Amino acid sequence: MTSFSRKKPMRVALAGFGTVGQELARRLTAGAIPGARLAAISARDLDKARRNCAGLKPQPLVLPVAELPAHADVIVECATGEALPEIARAALAAGRILVPVSVGGLAAHPEILEWAGVNGGRIKIATGALPGLDAIRAAAEGEISSLKLTSRIRPDSLMREAYLKERGFDLTRPISGPVQVFAGTARAAALAFPKHFNVAVTLSLAGIGLDRTEVLVLADPHVPGAVHHVEVDAADIQLSLTSRNRPSATNPRTSRAVAPSIMAALRALVTPVQVGS
Repeated sequence: MTSFSRKKPMRVALAGFGTVGQELARRLTAGAIPGARLAAISARDLDKARRNCAGLKPQPLVLPVAELPAHADVIVECATGEALPEIARAALAAGRILVPVSVGGLAAHPEILEWAGVNGGRIKIATGALPGLDAIRAAAEGEISSLKLTSRIRPDSLMREAYLKERGFDLTRPISGPVQVFAGTARAAALAFPKHFNVAVTLSLAGIGLDRTEVLVLADPHVPGAVHHVEVDAADIQLSLTSRNRPSATNPRTSRAVAPSIMAALRALVTPVQVGS
């Protein structure tokens, strides 16, 4: 594993420069992680990205995705699930570390998991937005008999989803209480709600897989941000875990926990003392 330090900082590239990417850029250029620096940025609209990063000091390079690996040790995907395969292929083929935000895209593109390791590349999935994943990974060393995720999500975050429109749910109209809109596997949830169920895929990879992890989704007008409740029944432990996410101030459909979760994952790559397995 490559060793990074203040003299030889870890070079970070951001593939995607929306709400999460811009927050990560601000934190990295402010020196939030000693031993890491923001080296490059890519986005669908490079000219817009150049404008949006004009105030950053020091200035990162703004490049097409294919050119990021030449300037980075770690590439953070903070674009979309649709863009994930292109970004993952570029990073992993060059032997870089990929930190994906759009983890839900792995359900539609499981081949990405196979690319890891082929040329020395690795995938590091940030876990800060969901509780207890270290405990779940420990439980998976034994036998997990059931793993269930119940998510309560604001109706305005779900109302544009084609899956719900096709099934007759109209969340543009006010609802008085929680309405169940999905029940199925984590794989099906990630495919149905590609912008919302990164947590389901992350949970599945830590536990018993996409097809054995159960997911229940409720549209709930009473939650300020997504509430995720995890129930685990395993040979070595039983767990009941709940996270209550706060929405981003600039984009209410994005959790405030996403950027700090990625920062924690990056910090773990450079710190000499790592907490968590």
